[in-house]
This record gives sequence, C-alpha cells and structure tokens, in this order.
Amino acid sequence: MTDVTAEEERDVRERTGRDGDDGDDHGDARERYDARDGAAASGASEGQEGPEGPGDPAGTAEPAGTGGPEPGPGPEPDGGLLVLAGTPIGDPTDAPPRLAVELARADVVAAEDTRRLRRLTRDLDVRITGRVVSYFEGNEAARTPELVEELVAGARVLLVTDAGMPSVSDPGYRLVAGAVERGVRVTAVPGPSAVLTALAVSGLPVDRFCFEGFPPRRPGERLARLRESAGETRTMVFFEAPHRLAATLTAMAEVYGPDREAAVCRELTKTWEEVLRGTLAELAARAGEGVRGEITIVVRGADPSSAAPPEPAELARRVAALEAGGTRRKEAIAEVAKAAGRPKREVFDAVVAAKKDGHNGDERGETGR
Repeated sequence: MTDVTAEEERDVRERTGRDGDDGDDHGDARERYDARDGAAASGASEGQEGPEGPGDPAGTAEPAGTGGPEPGPGPEPDGGLLVLAGTPIGDPTDAPPRLAVELARADVVAAEDTRRLRRLTRDLDVRITGRVVSYFEGNEAARTPELVEELVAGARVLLVTDAGMPSVSDPGYRLVAGAVERGVRVTAVPGPSAVLTALAVSGLPVDRFCFEGFPPRRPGERLARLRESAGETRTMVFFEAPHRLAATLTAMAEVYGPDREAAVCRELTKTWEEVLRGTLAELAARAGEGVRGEITIVVRGADPSSAAPPEPAELARRVAALEAGGTRRKEAIAEVAKAAGRPKREVFDAVVAAKKDGHNGDERGETGR
C-alpha cells in the first residue's frame, strides 16, 4: 500500500484552509480528492486501514458505529455488485436514507478516509459488519484490481468518498471501469452534489452546463486550460482551493473578460455557507487573504453571438501572442486550435498567410524608400 507523503498532507491542509482533522463538526471543510492536484486524505483509525497505513495486519477492520439497520445478505447470488454512494457535502442530515442500509449490508466498504467513515457511521447510527478498506488517490491504482476480484467472486462492495458522489473529482473512476470491464453490475445511491448545489444557488443559467474540476495549480498551465474554454457557451463549474481562489478568479477575468458573471459558493450546506455573486473582476477583488473552506466557482458561458469562429488573422494573432510568451510554434498552434475548436491545419495556414502578408508588406515598404 502506498503511503501519503508529508507534502501531500500539506497540500490537503492548504486546499481546505485547515490545519488538520477538525473533529465532528460538520461545518468543517472536507478534504477533497482531485487527481490533477494529487491530494488525498490521510490517517488510520482504531484497527481500520487508513491512508497512512494499515491499522489491521489482516487487512480487516473492526465494525464501525452501533445500531442502525440490520445487515442484509452476503455475496450477491448472481455475481458481485459495486455500489457508489453519495455522502453529505456538509450537513450530515443530507445523507440519503439508503446510505445507512448499504453501509450495513456491504461485504466490503471502500472509503476515501476511514476516519471520516467512522464519523459518518456515528452520525447515521449504523453498524458496519463488512470489511473496511481505504481507497484514495495514493492507493487507488494498486487497490482497484483487488476490489475487482472480490466483485467478480460475488462480493457487494460499497464505495464512499469524503463528500459528494464518487468519481466526481473523487476516487471511483478506475474501480467502475474495472468492474464494467469484468461484467460486474454497477449501481449508485444518489446523494448530495457540490456541483449541482452550486448551480442551483448561483443565479446563472443551468439548462446547459459543464464541469471543469480543479484548474491546474501552475499559473501558465492554468491560463492555458482556461483558454481552452474561452468560447464555451455553457455555464461552467469549477472546484478550487481557498488559497488559489484570488489567482484563479483573476485569470478567469483575463481569459473570459472582467464583466463575465460568476458566483463563488463557499462551505455549501454548512454553518458558514456563503454565496457571492458578481462579475469576475468584482469577485477577484473580494477574494483576499484568509478565505477558508470548500470553494465551488460557477461562471456564465460565453455569449453565443461572440463565440463565432475567429477569423484567420485572429488565429494568427493568438499564436503570435503565445510565441511571444515562450511557447514553441507547434505547441502554440495546437493550443489555439483546441481553444478555438478549429483544425490545426487551419490555424497553421492562418499563421503562414499572416507571415506572408507581413513579409510582402515589408518588401513594399523597402521598395517605396
């Protein structure tokens, strides 16, 4: 099993604005997983295997919680079943009723953080009789084959993450893909979603939207990623760490325009829930130091009338701007083509034409002297 490094633990604390596990107060920020950030929750608890290492040499854990629904039958009669269950994003009373049933019934419970799972079982007053294992970014690749084999053998495996639905900026995709490949049934217990909650309260159009996850941490990579969606007409949803909020909003204002409407949703469903609405420039100015908690950003899509395909001269200008910033021409052409939704050959031809026009202009100037 892969241990979490001190650097990863620091990244978790930075992203949530917390200094560690904050006890049982559901108003505290959750430690959210994101593959691009490479962050994961850490810690083991009382005989359970946690992200910092196994607490039980046999690979099993003592049941968590007391009372609650009686466990159901063991292995599935017609093969295993993978259940993805949504968990509260803040208020524990938002947990779906079926979650307690599945926790009691599962043969194996795979949890992003076993400490948070134990807290959840206390909130729901449920007892887990199955085996509890950790399943987080640091061990996801290695543990997936083990869980898939248990599914193939007929086990009922429940996957839960720290908050929200598995697979949505959280562990889960690998396990679902592995189960599907082996013909294992996959179902879900729908639950709270920070994406949908933020959309609902944003005041922005929600008939069409897309989820962009966490922007890259490095400024250059962040700008490049945002430029890819510069012409996106659907409402966009992003997750962001509190200490990068100001930089990301500033970059969004640069790429999407300072007057683009947006909403910054912080600590959704928790005690200190806050939703700030305004233009990107206004929100960037308000995102000072000391921001804490889980952040979801909702940005209005581009005006369809302004999202028309750019003219060749504009494509060439964008390539030239990237080259001036140190990007090689081949990469600049590829980036502009992707952001504009145009073939790379079209962008290349635009660059050649612009260079030719500029060269001819120089010749005309020299002839006239």
